[in-house]
Amino acid sequence: MVVATSKAGLGTGRAFLSNVTWETLEKLDADLAGTGARLTYLDGYLEIMAPLSDAHEEPKNTLGQLLELYMRTKKIRFYGRGSTTIGMKALGGRKEPDESYCLETRKSIPDLAIEITVTSGGIDVLEIYRRVGVREVWFWEDGVISVYCLRPTGYELVSKSELLPELDLRSIEFHSRMADQYDAVNDFMDSL
Repeated sequence: MVVATSKAGLGTGRAFLSNVTWETLEKLDADLAGTGARLTYLDGYLEIMAPLSDAHEEPKNTLGQLLELYMRTKKIRFYGRGSTTIGMKALGGRKEPDESYCLETRKSIPDLAIEITVTSGGIDVLEIYRRVGVREVWFWEDGVISVYCLRPTGYELVSKSELLPELDLRSIEFHSRMADQYDAVNDFMDSL
């Protein structure tokens, strides 16, 4: 097993491991339970990220509140799945989305996964989501949302959500960048 860390020690950044078996992944998952570590696995490669910073958690929470407010206001039935781990050994991959949602009915695989990107590089999370069958993936980076929709050949970058076609992504982006979360959510509510 090869280990490379992006910062001094696992407690402050990311670690990448190669030649990791699924059984080793499961053992590490159990060993790291309760530490806040996030594990992403694809075809023998493992990324361990810990802990999640305020730069990650605050926009994740704000974006989730904005999206849920929009869906409630528009009477779109949804079920938040949060960061529930998806994937399995047979697919060779697993991931914990930052936020995820099922639309209309509860499902074992979310329709929408959201990733908050504060560091780049690492494992191809779109490949994991493709194998699992997540219909739409949003990446939020520096207040900009990129939407990827699943096609038979893989994900395609699109200009707007196909699951929520009436949603004004620019408005969500603007409100997600506001300094005060409470004000951002209230202002967004007023704009609806």
